[in-house]
Amino acid sequence: MRILTKLSSAVMVVALMFTFACQQRNEVTSIDEIPQNVLNQIKKLGFTNTGVLATDGGYIVEGDIFLSNEALAATPRHRHFLRIAEVEQYRTNNVVVTGGNRNITIYAPVGGRNGYSAGMIAGLDEAIARYNALNLDISFTRVTSSNGADIRMTRLSKRDERRGVLGSAGFPTASGDPYGEIKMSGILESSYGLSTNGIATIIGHEIGHCIGFRHTDYFDRSISCGGSPTNEGDGGVGAILIPGTSSGADLAGNGSWMLSCTDGSDRPFTNGDRTALDWMYNGNF
Repeated sequence: MRILTKLSSAVMVVALMFTFACQQRNEVTSIDEIPQNVLNQIKKLGFTNTGVLATDGGYIVEGDIFLSNEALAATPRHRHFLRIAEVEQYRTNNVVVTGGNRNITIYAPVGGRNGYSAGMIAGLDEAIARYNALNLDISFTRVTSSNGADIRMTRLSKRDERRGVLGSAGFPTASGDPYGEIKMSGILESSYGLSTNGIATIIGHEIGHCIGFRHTDYFDRSISCGGSPTNEGDGGVGAILIPGTSSGADLAGNGSWMLSCTDGSDRPFTNGDRTALDWMYNGNF
């Protein structure tokens, strides 16, 4: 995810990846020289290939979607029809298999060069509490050991932090497991001045990707990010309308937690978000 510049005094806006993933209001252009064959494959998979950032083990697209080198070499097995006329909630083809009651453990290192501050951990705990308060058949627990953790929250590289990436994550596996890693910036407090709730919104957004949510405005990122309209496409992972979700995007401080971009403010779950989460993780799969 990236952040949108709100004030010249360094108060910023986030995107999920939302590219505040997710990224800045002005569309980010890559400072890397991305090989043309890589750009072609990203486009072939269905993602836009502008603003691509090279990172450890792969590339970040759409501000906060991580594509590993292995995923980039894969060929999509199927695609779903894309509905692009309305702003609603969308999921990927793969979702997390819960068996009616699944707890997902999340590990984040505390302190040290590659660990997180108390404020960041508080943000993670708040994000977890928001999901758990919905009484879904999926829940989350923060653990203090990385051994066996379902999702590891690891520190973005200094390079990625300097160029404005706030966080990145991938989508569930074909076997029904959540994506296993969230990379988060460690300077959301020191450089962006974000509150615990602002941090929780960004982390919650990346958790949303890990369990199968696409950006609410995937078909037109300008809704939350500004700039020219950009359609992310299905990315070979699907962009399937979630039944019962309401149309329309509210950007007046309480928009969906899965919008592509954010200003760093608090975005608790909206009624539409709760409907989408309930449909996804209360017995429909």
